[in-house]
Amino acid sequence: MPARLGVGFRWLLASSWVSNLGDGIAIAAGPLLVASLTQDARLVALAATLQWLPPLLFGLFAGALADRLDRRLIVVTVDVLRAVVLAVLAVTVATGHVSIVLVLATLFVLGTAEVFADNSSQTLLPMLVRREDLAVANARLQTGFITVNQLAGPPIGAALFALGTVWPFATQGVVVGLGAVLVARIGLPRHRREHAERTHIRHDIAEGFRWVRHHAAVRTLVLTIFTFNITFGAAWSVLVLYATRRLGMGEIGYGLLTTVSAVGGLVGTAAYGWITRRVTLGNLMRIGLVIETFTHLGLALTTRPWVAMAIFFVFGAHAFVWGTTSITVRQRAVPAPLQGRVGSVNMVGVFGGLVVGSGVGGVLAERWGVTAPFWFAFVGSAVFVVLIWRQLRHIAHADEDPADGDTLAEDDGSGDEGPDDDGPASDAAARGARPQEGP
Repeated sequence: MPARLGVGFRWLLASSWVSNLGDGIAIAAGPLLVASLTQDARLVALAATLQWLPPLLFGLFAGALADRLDRRLIVVTVDVLRAVVLAVLAVTVATGHVSIVLVLATLFVLGTAEVFADNSSQTLLPMLVRREDLAVANARLQTGFITVNQLAGPPIGAALFALGTVWPFATQGVVVGLGAVLVARIGLPRHRREHAERTHIRHDIAEGFRWVRHHAAVRTLVLTIFTFNITFGAAWSVLVLYATRRLGMGEIGYGLLTTVSAVGGLVGTAAYGWITRRVTLGNLMRIGLVIETFTHLGLALTTRPWVAMAIFFVFGAHAFVWGTTSITVRQRAVPAPLQGRVGSVNMVGVFGGLVVGSGVGGVLAERWGVTAPFWFAFVGSAVFVVLIWRQLRHIAHADEDPADGDTLAEDDGSGDEGPDDDGPASDAAARGARPQEGP
């Protein structure tokens, strides 16, 4: 981490890594808990829907609050509440009082809390580092996100679940609480709006929509993530059933699929600087969407675990390259007072697509089998690629700053940062410090 990124960034990075470890544990443990309580594909898909629905319902409100209130305090308060909810879930699991209804309700509550924490987290980085350092800082966050959320967390969650169903949720509660303590150490410049400056919250939300509508690059990113997450959500909503039934990989094997995808993500972010120096951003997006389209086809056709893992490796590289590019372009383009609201519009696009897709995926899997959502995802993605192909040209120069003309390809975390750079070249998504940015 270059010293110029500052102490505040290091606290943010530490909080991101710790919190993402807990979220990574839940990636595997959550679906496994649901699958242990029901074999109904519709309920399994509903669990994914209930986690993806809160951003759609509350995302715009969360974005407006992030631009009005103390962003750090929002993150700390909500993470403490998440830790309490996880402790209650762990107690019910340990005492044998857990039920599918309780789990589904808990997932919805946790998803709602994460909306406010993650949207506010997303606004912290541009307040802590300079514009020209955003790509480097996002690369460091992304590397930690991949390592602990995608690579280490899921197999740990699956292993803890195999040892006892209570352990992954108790562990997640502890690390989420620790993340709240770490983010509380961050010092931020003044950013709350004075009471006299405040307008009605509906006006604030509308202002965020108007800004996105008039900014071609960010508008294209939001449109693309929405359309492709419909197909992605359909397939991934039944992934636990696909891994256990079609591939026969079992609980640990299901966690390994996410791990392999994370390894691909590390390769993608390590090569990020090399890629962006040779490929325009518009073409980078086009290539990624073609990769995603054929990912669904390959998974629909194969029954071999090793083939599926190879596909997940390639998909992981694409997803995290996309995520790093998308969030950096947006953070550079959006004025600081609008970061929360524009981020929330993007969040609605992300999770709006996932909610629609997960609903479709559950119905298709129950009616025509576990591969049906993947066939739907392949055909739908192919159609979307054709429709959105020309619109991706807007991203080609989206990162340029009229004041100094620097571009993402010139400062992309590629490792050309001088003696202070000791990390790989390139968080998605994500949701700020804990992102969900890529398709």
